[in-house]
Amino acid sequence: MFVDHEIIVIGEGGHSKVIREIIQSQQNYRIHAILDDKYAELYEHEGIYKGPSTSFHTLLARNKQLKCVIAIGNNEIRKSIIDRLGLTSEQFITLVHETAVVSATAIIGQGTVVMANTVIHADAHIGDHAIINTGAIVEHDCNLANYVHLAPRATLTGGVVIKEGTFVGAGATIIPGIAIGEWTLVGAGATVIHDVPAYRTAVGTPARIIDKANRSS
Repeated sequence: MFVDHEIIVIGEGGHSKVIREIIQSQQNYRIHAILDDKYAELYEHEGIYKGPSTSFHTLLARNKQLKCVIAIGNNEIRKSIIDRLGLTSEQFITLVHETAVVSATAIIGQGTVVMANTVIHADAHIGDHAIINTGAIVEHDCNLANYVHLAPRATLTGGVVIKEGTFVGAGATIIPGIAIGEWTLVGAGATVIHDVPAYRTAVGTPARIIDKANRSS
């Protein structure tokens, strides 16, 4: 079988399991390596390399055509690993589950993962290294920056803007035209009807800001 892309997956937790299933469902994709810092050294097992994340450059030196995806749900950790790797955007692969519905006019950035039963509508723009998790809906003209994570069943109605690094919890709904600042947390099940500033936590229905989030980009 011809393989279009051999992929290095960084991270081997629960989020990684779902990403690996997306790769395995693609006929012309193959997992080349799974890297996680729980491993002390690089080794091969059943045709797949395993080892610490520092093994990445060793593998890339052997095969410069390898692609990479960061299979870690935490936005800050994902960003820190990407910054440390120092790769070009073209070296990351974008993964879209076969059951996702993605408009032909939507734009999805490098390294982003779009999971099962998601919907991304017309003229939506998703940045790099974002996660659109199971069953999430991104309506028309939404704009999501890099490292955004929509948890399962999160719903963004039309024209929502979400800045870098923000996490939108499971089942949360954001009404049309709302803007969410960078590195903000929207709690599970929240209904956001007003803009939310950067570095905040918003919970409840309607959502209220409960604190200044202790997180950095």
